[in-house]
Amino acid sequence: MRSLLSHNTTKSDCLWHDLYQAALFETDLNQIPARIAQAEEAIVARMKELLMATDDHIEEEQFLDDALYALRALRNCAERQANAA
Repeated sequence: MRSLLSHNTTKSDCLWHDLYQAALFETDLNQIPARIAQAEEAIVARMKELLMATDDHIEEEQFLDDALYALRALRNCAERQANAA
């Protein structure tokens, strides 16, 4: 994320990243699904913004795709833990 958040940073750039980190580092299993949903919503909103942009955002688009993949993995892990309890 170094290059994404070091120059030309907008509020929506930081929002999705902050919500993503909050989901990843949430320790309360009951809160994880809500954190994931918030992060996914912000990521999708950012992706829509980038679709409308005229300049190149390939690197950020890859970060967004990776973040969605990680959130899916986190959701699967959290669901398994909840079902095992």
